[in-house]
Amino acid sequence: MNLFDLSGRVAVVSGAAQGLGRATALAVAEQGADVALVDRNAAGAEATAAEIRKMGRRTLVSGCDVSSPEAIAGLFREVDREFGRVDFLGNIAGDGHLAPPEELSIDDLQRVLQNLVVGRFAMCQEAGRRMLARGRGSIMNIGSLASTTALGRGHVAYSMAMGAVVQMTRELSTEWSARGVRVNAVLPAQVVNPSLEARMSQDPLLEGRFLKGIPAGRLGQPRDIMGLAVLLASDASEWITGAIIAMDGGNLAMNAGGTPGHEAHRVQSFRAETSRT
Repeated sequence: MNLFDLSGRVAVVSGAAQGLGRATALAVAEQGADVALVDRNAAGAEATAAEIRKMGRRTLVSGCDVSSPEAIAGLFREVDREFGRVDFLGNIAGDGHLAPPEELSIDDLQRVLQNLVVGRFAMCQEAGRRMLARGRGSIMNIGSLASTTALGRGHVAYSMAMGAVVQMTRELSTEWSARGVRVNAVLPAQVVNPSLEARMSQDPLLEGRFLKGIPAGRLGQPRDIMGLAVLLASDASEWITGAIIAMDGGNLAMNAGGTPGHEAHRVQSFRAETSRT
């Protein structure tokens, strides 16, 4: 028995043009799922769809605005017509906004909350209604370590929203698990994507600051979500729900004043070399 087999199932994945969304879509397709790919980057979503079709899977590509409940309702009507079911939701897309708290406008705050909280909830609600009707399904919300620890650096709006996403995950799991629908959240640390690459190119010291907090010694890559996505989409995780899963190279486990193992090893090696000279 292949616990990870997704043959005959349908996944809806937002942010599917690149990064974590693209990796999630490819991962579940590789295990047999047909996929509805959602992204305002139509060319990128179509490129992901082309790869999935080569695997022999069916696809639907949508430019749905995932901050709009009305657009999201329309998206799921399309999914109904094309596939007639939803088994897995990869709830990934959504925009943040960086600004110091004292300068953050209420309009920008409301936009972030609309994108990352209201839109994420509407996606869960539409997928959840269909899953509840069938008595089974799985939702994977992408949150952030910013939901649990403060990042600073102008992340206040994003962190507020991610905190809401995590609590939404817990509430939906509590409400729906007895009816067959599991809801979990994955909290990444810094995962390399075009936006992060642009920020690091503007600040050459930024990557080094990130790495000081990651004991594994590297930034995340989109591929890091692939195993988790398949696990959460499949029967292999049928008793996992309401879980808040850090995907962070050990960042959350390490005390803010801790020293990563690779850095400690470097210091010890330096001291050993010094003592011999």
